[in-house]
Amino acid sequence: MADKKYPFKLKQKVVYPSQGVGVINAIIERELNGEKVPYFVVYLEVTDMTILAPVDKAEELGMRAIVPAEEAQRALEFIGESFEPNPSDWKLRYQMNMDLLKKGTVLDIAAIVRSLYHRSKVKELPIMERKLYESAKKLFEDELSCALKKPKDEIESLIHKRLENR
Repeated sequence: MADKKYPFKLKQKVVYPSQGVGVINAIIERELNGEKVPYFVVYLEVTDMTILAPVDKAEELGMRAIVPAEEAQRALEFIGESFEPNPSDWKLRYQMNMDLLKKGTVLDIAAIVRSLYHRSKVKELPIMERKLYESAKKLFEDELSCALKKPKDEIESLIHKRLENR
């Protein structure tokens, strides 16, 4: 299996959509309908969970490499920029943010964090939105921590500072 070309490497840190940052601990083969199918074994430390992602569908599922430091820095700046508020109808807002979360780019996640943070300053978020905000914020912190090689508490502080100084 070592001679095949894969989109990710062993021990590489990756972002798994809606789940967070993980590390590829192995590439294994499992038999499926009589065929051997290679899978990435991704361990997510934050939830102590292991995910098997089919190699040929990993990118289609939204699995991606941690962004470079410059892109992480840009996302950090992005959360402090002005923006058009999302719709006041929370169900519509929730669906828009869920769609962004599924796309899962670092800027999509930053947009969720920014909009829900500022919305929560105007009015308390409904429970589902509050959970979405917490989840997106955690994803954002984890990826930025890896990309910028800084401790999570420092990243959390930087994010808060950017959100407050807009």
